[in-house]
Amino acid sequence: MNLSDLLNKEVIRIPLKNTEKNKIIEEMVDILAQNNKLKDRQTVLDDVLERERVMSTGMGDGVAIPHAKSEGVDKLVSAFGITDKDVDFKSIDEKPVRLIFLLVGPVDQTGPHLKALSRISRLMHRKEFRDRLASAHSSEKVIEAIAKEEQKYFSL
Repeated sequence: MNLSDLLNKEVIRIPLKNTEKNKIIEEMVDILAQNNKLKDRQTVLDDVLERERVMSTGMGDGVAIPHAKSEGVDKLVSAFGITDKDVDFKSIDEKPVRLIFLLVGPVDQTGPHLKALSRISRLMHRKEFRDRLASAHSSEKVIEAIAKEEQKYFSL
């Protein structure tokens, strides 16, 4: 399972409209809802916000990966967004965020959820890749960059 398989141009937003963490999460959940990726928008939103209350998903280096397991989805879904301005996500490195992956998986399917989180985390630790994503001005460029990076580092 590749990240480029989870994302399409409809679930990528550049730039995200909101500038506050919880509003950004809501905007990204709404992107998934508008594209018929969710069974229950409110359940997904509540689950992601609850996960965020437990501990920030700001992983550092300008990246956040809000995520949750939820009864509101049938399968693993994802959205991606880039902010115009720095956002305080209460990241572990205390630096602002601009690149945001939202990931929501069914409660009964832990494996794909963890694999996707791990893959996002591994890719986003590469500064060159983060820079390439941050400078992408279209969803097509984001998908192209992710597919290229995955091919480079995860193909057998």
